[in-house]
This record gives sequence, C-alpha cells and structure tokens, in this order.
Amino acid sequence: MSQYQQDIDAIATLKSTQHGKWDSISPEYAARMKAQNRFKTGLDIARYTAAIMRQDMADYDADTAQYTQSLGCWHGFVGQQKMLSIKKHYGNTNKRYLYLSGWMVAALRSEFGPLPDQSMHEKTSVPALIEELYTFLRQADAQELGKLFKQLDTAKESGQDTADIQSQIDNFESHVVPIIADIDAGFGNEEATYLLAKKMIEAGACCIQIENQVSDAKQCGHQDGKVTVPHEDFLAKINAVRYAFLELGVDDGVIVARTDSLGAGLTQKIPVSQQPGDLASQYNAYLDTTEVNGAEDLKDGDLVIKQNGKLVKPVRLPNGLFKFKSDTGVDRVVLDCITSLQNGADLLWIETEKPHVGQIADMVNQIREVVPDAKLVYNNSPSFNWTLNFRQQIFDQWESQGKDVSGYQRDRLMSSEYDESELATEADQKIQSFQRDAAREAGIFHHLITLPTYHTAALSTDNLAKGYFGEEGMLAYVRGVQRKEIREGLACVKHQAMAGSDLGDTHKEYFSGEAALKASGKDNTMNQFDV
Repeated sequence: MSQYQQDIDAIATLKSTQHGKWDSISPEYAARMKAQNRFKTGLDIARYTAAIMRQDMADYDADTAQYTQSLGCWHGFVGQQKMLSIKKHYGNTNKRYLYLSGWMVAALRSEFGPLPDQSMHEKTSVPALIEELYTFLRQADAQELGKLFKQLDTAKESGQDTADIQSQIDNFESHVVPIIADIDAGFGNEEATYLLAKKMIEAGACCIQIENQVSDAKQCGHQDGKVTVPHEDFLAKINAVRYAFLELGVDDGVIVARTDSLGAGLTQKIPVSQQPGDLASQYNAYLDTTEVNGAEDLKDGDLVIKQNGKLVKPVRLPNGLFKFKSDTGVDRVVLDCITSLQNGADLLWIETEKPHVGQIADMVNQIREVVPDAKLVYNNSPSFNWTLNFRQQIFDQWESQGKDVSGYQRDRLMSSEYDESELATEADQKIQSFQRDAAREAGIFHHLITLPTYHTAALSTDNLAKGYFGEEGMLAYVRGVQRKEIREGLACVKHQAMAGSDLGDTHKEYFSGEAALKASGKDNTMNQFDV
C-alpha cells in the first residue's frame, strides 16, 4: 500500500474517533495535502538531500560518467522553473542540483543594493534564499500533484481506469534537490561560521561550500587581491560547519573546501610552527623571504623567522600582508586540498583562471596520490571567456601538432569572422564535451555555473526591451515570449496558476465546499491558454 493510501486510512480512522465533529473533513483531501507537503521542516529537506548527494558521490566513484550538475539561482522562482524544466524534458531530477552563489546574493539580494562579491551583504540573506528556494520547490510539488489529483477525480467521475494516474501519484518524484550553498569565507571567526552554518542547514542546506580566503578581505575568486588564511584557521571553520551538521542531526552533511591559492599571492598572518614539518611550517615555506645576516639587514618593525636553520625576513607589503613566492600556487593548492580532505572536508573546489582540463587534472592527480578518492566541485564560470579560451586551446594544439594555423590570429580568435571556421567548430565541440571530459580525466564530480541566470535575465530583458520599445511593439512580447511559452509547453504561461491560484481554489473547495469563491471560473482569462 502506498503512503498516500496509508494516510487516507489513518486519517479516516482518526476521523472516526471524533464523534461526528469532523464530518466535513475528507480523509482523501487531507491525505492529498500531506502528499503535497512532504517536507515539514528545512531539516527534513537537509537530511533527505544529504542522502541523495552521498549516493551520487558513491555513484561517481564507481563510474565517472555519473557526474552531477547545477545552475546558480538567485530567486526561488528561478530555481522552481529550472527544476520544472528538468522534469519536463528529462522525466526526473537525477544528478541535478541547485547552486546558491554568494556572488549573486551580493549582487541581487542585498538590502544595500548591488554589491561586489566581498562578503559585504547581510549574512542572513543566505539562509533566507535557501528557505525561499525550497518554498518554491515544495510549491512545485504541490502544483504538479494537484494536477494529478484533478486527473484522478476526472477519471473516477467518467469511470475510466485510474491505475496509471494512481501510480504517478504513488511514485511522484519531488522537485526538492540538493543545494550546494556558498558560505563565502564564513562571515567572521569560526563561531560566526558555526552560527551561520546552523541557519543554512535549518533552512534546508545539505551541502556547504567554504573558501580559504580571509573573511574580512574576501574577494571574488576571479578578481585580484585575494588573501588566504593558514590551514589551522581554515580547518577550524571546517570543524565549525561539521559541528553544526552534527548538532542538527544531519550526520551525512557535505562540506566543500574551496581553495583560492592558485590566484592568491598574499597571506594575512604567519602561523606559529610547533614542530618541524607541521602545517604551519609547510605554509610558511611558501613565503617570499630574504635572508638576514645581521641587524644591519633589518629596519624598525621588520619581522624575522627561522627557516631551515637560517634567519629570514618575509616580504611584507605596506598594508601588512605577506607575499608568497611566485609560481607556488599549484603546490599550495595541492597542500590545501590534501589537508582539507584529511581534516573533515568531503569535496574540493579549486578556483582556476581558465577552464582547462589538463591544468585541473595535473593538480587532482597530485592530490589523489595521497587521497585516492578526491573529488571536485568545479565552477564553469561565466567569468571565463569560454569561446576565446577554447579557440586558443585548439590553436595551440594545432600549432604543436604542426598543423597550419596561418589563417588565424591567436589574439583575435574571439572575432566573429572565425565563427564558422574549422577551428571554431572544433573549439565548440570541446566546450560541449568539457564536463564529460573533466569528470573523466580531472576528478570533477559536480559541475556548476555560478551565475548563469544573472546573465539570462539580462539577455532576455535586453531582447524584449529592444523590440517592445522599437518597431515591433507588442509583437516583441507575443512572438518572443508568450508564443514561445505556448509552443514549448511552459506551465508559466498560466502565470495565475503558477503563482498558486489553482492550488488556492482547490483548498477553498476542501474548506468551504460548494460555497467556495473560486478564481478559476469562466471569466478567468487564463482559460484562453487551454486551446
């Protein structure tokens, strides 16, 4: 017996004990409402999605073709439409997640207005967006199940076989999927990280991504000026997130440790080494230093440390930050990743300056020499010029193979004059296979685009504004938006229903019976889309 049928029976039994006081309550309607609201709390969601993500990680370990994907969403409606689209086109949500980008929270959700990705936005806006996303996904469940219930009623009334519809109800797959949620650098010290992590988990987050930048100097991973923290500081924050998961009973919560060391040439402080070769010693070994032979080599306020039996002076900038040696980024990334995995992190995020499978694989292979099952979450970032990067990669490949590249100028490969060229075609093929290739060759378990819907909103709005305020007028909306919604089967064309009108009508009928004042009568203009 399905859960739906069990609920009908249980509520009917409960109703029978009420001595007639619940005569107006329909056990079947109550069971429908339970089915449409499967998750009662954010913690229910976090536990459910953590199990999904852990199984997906195991699937990937067994077969790298089983990688996962997500798109960044800055509003609950965007996340809802994404999952509705996935279910419409692919039938299920398997291996598809949502990503919550700190960049988009800063740019689009702060009460201060648009802000750069520097942890300047309100930390409360992060768990608020998680809760909003799951509110919209749960509403998608309610709406889609509501349609099935209406089909069931219609079939019953006409005496049709209801087995197929009942099976769809009994085996309904929720739109609720894992969210990988960006906590930036933790928004303060480890206690601040713990408190915010709790709020995020309570809102439904099963996976929290944290980076090794200095919290009060945090920069976007694709901009200059990044400053990293010593390993001890970062591990304390990983511990803080794990304690938050355990306190709230999400024992298999997932932590993604992000390293920005590839592009970060600075550190805020020099950790204290307790014994030779410890983490502090390894971190300090990458500092840019000059040897000190005597007091005459020092100025007032200079700092001196002992390394390998010698006194050295770390290079310090006027702002007090210390420099790392040049060309140590890869080594620091590898050490960061190994250390994080050995101390509680589950997945890695390596922020790179370009999407290059070989570069990522080189680092991952070094990490896997120590941690064989190391896996990455990778940012397929809009900050990369994907067209130019891959055209240049193909150009370099052809040149190394001795192929004639005289018809191309490497620094002008973004030009539209090359769009139909053989080189551009091959580059596009490599872009298309990038996620498959990187999952197979570079240990990438999860591919995400941080802020795609930021760009799609801008692009679609520009196209509509260009036509609507020009010669096309209303045709720009009709041909460019509404007609496409109808032809492509978007439920959103019935925006009243998408906002909850039909669901509300159903509830009114449950509560008030024939006296219900419903919005979906003959004068509802949404009926025009039933043709």
